[in-house]
Amino acid sequence: MVSSMTGYAAATRELAAGTLALELKSVNSRFLDVQFRIAEELRSAEPQLRELAMASVARGKLDCRLAFTASPLARGEAALNTEVLSRLARLSQLVRGALPEAQPLRVIEVLHWPGVLGEDTAAAEALREAALDAMRAALAELSAARVREGEKLARMIRERVARIRSRLAEIEPLVPQAVAAYAEKLAAKLREALASADEERIRQEIAVFGVRIDVAEELSRLGAHLDEVERVLAAGGAVGKRLDFLMQELNREANTLGAKSVSKELSAAVLEFKVLIEQMREQVQNLE
Repeated sequence: MVSSMTGYAAATRELAAGTLALELKSVNSRFLDVQFRIAEELRSAEPQLRELAMASVARGKLDCRLAFTASPLARGEAALNTEVLSRLARLSQLVRGALPEAQPLRVIEVLHWPGVLGEDTAAAEALREAALDAMRAALAELSAARVREGEKLARMIRERVARIRSRLAEIEPLVPQAVAAYAEKLAAKLREALASADEERIRQEIAVFGVRIDVAEELSRLGAHLDEVERVLAAGGAVGKRLDFLMQELNREANTLGAKSVSKELSAAVLEFKVLIEQMREQVQNLE
């Protein structure tokens, strides 16, 4: 399937320790750019969360916000890490033995010492697993939203392709007539300007100019590029960069057609082609 780079998803998980809230937003970007704003309690889970995101999203800027609100009822008395506390006491005695005038540690300083207050390992693991579960659910929702949006964009592009094909079918039979009429008009002007030139010289000049204004190759390449656009859309997957290149090629052929145009009908068709190609190009920028 074809996916857009734009999408939104959210997931929440209620735990004994509190509420976990996850929000994902994705927008256009040339490459994959994953940004995290994550609660401090879940900082250790960020590498796994990032791995899940990068496995699910191929392109776009993905903003992930993960918040945790602790439940007041779950805030029990923190456990002291007796091993760290004993080691700190020994170090304090050594320091005071070497520096008798040193002030003893205050209780508040001891409690803020890294590792003195032990963590509930089981609760921390439950929170991490809940975050990963919420991430998987939110990524699935985000992917579905991006696919729905991508299919809408693909339909719009196919409609523009069909419109260009229709106009090509209308103008192709008119091109030889327009070229012949222009050649006859040019021959008349050459006869007036080159009164002394013979008909053979005039025919040669017209033949050379006719080659320069021949648009059969451009019309053929336009059709081939349209075929490739439809093939890429049908194949699905990450099509954005390929389609962006094809839009450039379509626009180049349209510009060449405009430069070679010898009739109002062809010039009007070229103008319509360029409008339709630009409309497709704008939407292609949104595709993954």
